[in-house]
Amino acid sequence: MVSLIALISSALWGSADFEGGRLSKKHRPIAVLGFSQVVGLMFGINVIVITSSWHAPTLSAHGYFISGIGAGLFGYLGLMCLYTGLASGSMGVVSPISSMGAVIPVAYALLHGASLSLITSIGIALALVGVFCASGPEFSNGLPFRPLLLALCAACSFGVAMTFISIGSKSSPLMTMVTMRAATFVVTISIAIRTRNFGGFEREEYPGLIFMGVADFSANLLLGIACARGSVPVAMVLGSMYPIATAVLAFKLLHERLHKIQYVGVVLAVSGVALISAF
Repeated sequence: MVSLIALISSALWGSADFEGGRLSKKHRPIAVLGFSQVVGLMFGINVIVITSSWHAPTLSAHGYFISGIGAGLFGYLGLMCLYTGLASGSMGVVSPISSMGAVIPVAYALLHGASLSLITSIGIALALVGVFCASGPEFSNGLPFRPLLLALCAACSFGVAMTFISIGSKSSPLMTMVTMRAATFVVTISIAIRTRNFGGFEREEYPGLIFMGVADFSANLLLGIACARGSVPVAMVLGSMYPIATAVLAFKLLHERLHKIQYVGVVLAVSGVALISAF
């Protein structure tokens, strides 16, 4: 069940990233990101009210409040780098490298007492290599500096954010996610007031923005639940397979051609998931 929850999280994350990258080709990435984060906060508050899940924060290092703020700020930076990279047309460089951020929370969990069987470790390795290849890395013409820098920044930021999510979710996955969105809401409003720019979105673009906000929040929440209920390394690796969903949507909706390495990557990723889920 934990593996399934993490995989659903990946699918939602990849779908939100696809829509974010598409909208960021027309609008400023910071505006697309900011709007979706506000939607996510509103959605999260509604979930708290409906489920009566509110409980007061504490300043404990193992509580949701500090972890939520850290996850929100680092996640915001990671998404900003990712959307900017996707908007530049360098999806094949930015997306696969950004997914490697999962190594950070996996390493953190292993250093803090988590353990993995040999077969599960092999499955994790296959999944990571598979998702990298399935994203279609475009390295044939070298590595342009700016996309590479964006990709590395996104990977590190996502890795730290996911580590904070795993810590805060032990206390409350939902409150951790709402705290994340509250932190990014403050950043978004500050930027909007400073720049006096609220995106300039057209009416037909709002459904996509709303979907982004809800899907991204739900993906984070499901990842937190998976971390709280099962193995953090397994949840983090399976939750980081979002580039596959992004690539599949680009193939289906934008008719982007898939390369042979992407098909190989899908096979490796599926094999890795099968090993992880079976053992």
